[in-house]
Amino acid sequence: MTMRFLITGGTGTTGSRVAAALTGPDTSERDTFERDTFEQDTSERGATVRLASRTPAPGTRQVRFDWADPATHGPALTGIDGVYLVPPAGDAEPSRLMVPFLERALDAGVRRFVLLSSSAIGEGDPGAGEVHQAVRELTPEWAVLRPSWFMQNFVTPGHLHGDSIRTANEVVTATGQGRVAFVDADDIAAVAVRALTDERPHNAAHLVTGPETLSYTDIAEVISKASGRTVSHRSVPVAQLRERLVAAGIPEAFAGALAAMDDSIAHGSEDRVDPAVERITGRAARSFADFAAENAAKWAPTP
Repeated sequence: MTMRFLITGGTGTTGSRVAAALTGPDTSERDTFERDTFEQDTSERGATVRLASRTPAPGTRQVRFDWADPATHGPALTGIDGVYLVPPAGDAEPSRLMVPFLERALDAGVRRFVLLSSSAIGEGDPGAGEVHQAVRELTPEWAVLRPSWFMQNFVTPGHLHGDSIRTANEVVTATGQGRVAFVDADDIAAVAVRALTDERPHNAAHLVTGPETLSYTDIAEVISKASGRTVSHRSVPVAQLRERLVAAGIPEAFAGALAAMDDSIAHGSEDRVDPAVERITGRAARSFADFAAENAAKWAPTP
């Protein structure tokens, strides 16, 4: 039986990986749109996937989608069995768009929902926490993923950590010596795929972490060893970090929330490990040392 999934954030860090795990190389008619699109591909594994994205993918059939435009939601939801929900990037109040979308999806007959939230955000907390609560209360089959900080943040072009490593040989946070169980996005996606496709709904929130906690100073040392670059960690006051984020183009409200998360890390909020990856997928979560070794070329010193 073919299952049909809607993947929002389909070219993002986790959405692209979820889509890759669900789709195969088969192709269909391709159209291009200027606004956000849903991309559809037929899978060798018997799943049809639609992706909310900004960049057209090869071999896709697309329909227009805009979080803020309900008129675009119906075509995206037609015939869909499950949705992978990624909150709109940089939106400090995603519930104002996502909860009405949930209600429309339920009216369209969608039963299963998997939400990407954060280990730093509890159910009912402002932001994605409000969506978490709505998903649990409104939907019949659900899972909420609460991953720790992504390992990919240290290599992704455009991310402050990745860029500051390449341009200034440093990572700047307000975390002090606080520790985090950094997690590989591949592991997050693997948990998401199981939550979407398992016969029995998970109906649970999963804390998704790597196998060990590390400080940003530890991270800088691992990257230095792997890359041959001398990278350091510079911890700054929360207010200074907030200003740095705003200067980088992050909306002020969202920058404040991110800076507050760093302060929380400094006080021990993320110093924890959970075996969810291995429990759900059957394989161990990837270590940062392994991730750094594989990505060393992305940090290599400029000749």
